[in-house]
Amino acid sequence: MDKTDPFAATIPAPTATRPLLGLTVLVIEDSRFACEAMRLLCLRSGARIRRADCLRSARRHLQVYRPSVVIVDLGLPDGSGVDLITELTQTEPRVDVVLATSGDLDGDEVSMAAGADGFLEKPITSLAAFQQAILCNLPADRQPTGLRELSDEVIHPDRMAFQDDMAHIADVLQDPADDRALDYVAQFLGGVARSAQDDVLEKAATDLAKRRAAGESAETEATAVASLIQERLTQKIAI
Repeated sequence: MDKTDPFAATIPAPTATRPLLGLTVLVIEDSRFACEAMRLLCLRSGARIRRADCLRSARRHLQVYRPSVVIVDLGLPDGSGVDLITELTQTEPRVDVVLATSGDLDGDEVSMAAGADGFLEKPITSLAAFQQAILCNLPADRQPTGLRELSDEVIHPDRMAFQDDMAHIADVLQDPADDRALDYVAQFLGGVARSAQDDVLEKAATDLAKRRAAGESAETEATAVASLIQERLTQKIAI
């Protein structure tokens, strides 16, 4: 539980149906769509959620609160989540559970090397998988007692959160000459598009990332991405 919560002693114990009851989860995630998924997963599990959308905001939060669980997106607008994972896992007293999340499968290896307790591959929609990733790393006294039926529930984030992400990236693309911004756009959109099952947008993000990684001009790919973003912004229902 949140170690600085003055009401911690009165927080109810976890139950079979709400196994994360009494826990506070800090989600460090810049995507509204991904964070909405986390909010629903926490709500269904009984956990409270706090959110930070960048490293700076997360560090400010951690100066005041010490949550039970921290879930860190690896690609953030002001740096790599790997750096924060290293800080969290080397600081005493240590947060009970530190998990990394990313749409990039290579993130598993780097986050575990930094000390993360586990890795959540995006999209994160399975309630059972989310709960198990946290529960298997909690101390024994935070585990729910008795038998627990694994839920087969799959959550579906509000599509308006996807639109918020499209608006965010449209703003970033206002400065196409910024190479670092293009790298961020490719990384961000790859994860969001995969979570939203938008194959066309995911491919465009992948093409942009490949061009940037090769050190080649990505003007054509950036223009294609910008066009797809505008298409989605004009749709009342995303995709």
